[in-house]
Formats: sequence, structure tokens, C-alpha cells
Amino acid sequence: MIREITFQKGIAPQASGSVLVSFGKTQVLCAASIEEGVPRWMKEQGVTGGWLTAEYSMLPYSTSPRKSRDSTRGKIDGRSTEIQRLIGRSLRAGIDLELLGTRTLWVDCDVLQADGGTRTAAITGASVAIALACNRLIEEGKLTKSPVLRQIAAVSVGVVDSRVLLDLDYLEDRDAEVDLNLVMTGDLEFIELQASGEESVFGNEQLVEMLDYGRKGIRSLIAKQSEVLGI
Repeated sequence: MIREITFQKGIAPQASGSVLVSFGKTQVLCAASIEEGVPRWMKEQGVTGGWLTAEYSMLPYSTSPRKSRDSTRGKIDGRSTEIQRLIGRSLRAGIDLELLGTRTLWVDCDVLQADGGTRTAAITGASVAIALACNRLIEEGKLTKSPVLRQIAAVSVGVVDSRVLLDLDYLEDRDAEVDLNLVMTGDLEFIELQASGEESVFGNEQLVEMLDYGRKGIRSLIAKQSEVLGI
């Protein structure tokens, strides 16, 4: 079963759209900010429309023992870099960047408490934050139509003690024989699928079962997103 999922809107008032998303004990603050203008590389390459970029970080007190800040180490760790790239490309699949106009949509995902599934919670929460930010553009008269093409959600699936489990917490993820992260649209179309055997292997039958669990989880998450957005 999927863990208890909650969304708290407006948690960061200075952002254009924000939500505190909880997957069980995992809590991620997702904020979407809109900046007029686009990165220089887009202008240099003649790329039209807008851009969406994501940043991800785990706050020092989100884990035990305490995690050092990236600024203290002087660099972003490889895991955070990989996750924020995943978040960015996943969310861009849900946005009409041409319709966004010459604007940059910044998505910040800060993990307040980590108990497994921080990347999937970040993607799911950020999708809501983006929808709220785009609604604000319409309210301000800067757009007549939302550039949001589709809702995006993500969930983890794994095999623990030869059993398929959905939305793994930290202990389950630590002991998982197979780990899979699934990013999908509200229409259950794939955006990204990351699967790996953790010192193990898995066959087609097990993969089909994991995907079936994942789809059920995505349906539940999309329904909760729709409820909080009133759509």
C-alpha cells in the first residue's frame, strides 16, 4: 500500500506556487517561482519559449546523522545532481514551454525529513506547485491559458524479501533486492523508469508486477493532486 499522502498549499508565500508534500514521514517543500526572461543559452541558440529548471537539496536535519550542507562541502554531491536533473526533465514533460512565454520556471525541492522516496515526493509535489504558479500567472493577466499540459506523479516500487512493495520507506529501500522509480502522467504514460537490481536480478514477470503496483500508486497520487487543485 502507498503511505499516507498529504499536500499543504501556500507553505512558501513568496513563491508563485508552493506545497509541502508528505509521503509518510518523508516531507518535501516544493516551491515554483517564475522569473521573466530565459537562460542566455536559449537566446544564443535561438530557442523560443520558456524554460523550467529544478534544484533539489536535503536540509542538514532531514537525516540522522546530520547531513552537511553542499555550501559547506563546496560542491553539490552526485546524488543531488542526479535527482535534480530527474526532477527537471520529468516536469518539463508536463509543460508547454512555448505557451509559458519567455519566462523561467524555477522549481526548488527541499527535503525537510527523509524517510525514503524523496525524489518521487519531490516530483509529485512540484507538479502541484507548478500548477499553482501557472494559475497565478492567469490571475495576474500574464497568460490566458495555463501551460500545464498534464499532471505528473512519481512513486517507488521495490522487492523486499521476494515481495513487491509500493512506496518504500527508508528501511524497506535499504533492504530492497530490486529498486524501481516510476514517473508517469495522469494518463499513465511513462516519462521515466529507473530500475536496478540491488545485488540481485529480476525477470519479466517481476517487472510486470512492479509496474502494475506502480500504476496503482500513480493513480492514487494523481487523484490526490486533483483534489488539492480542485480539478
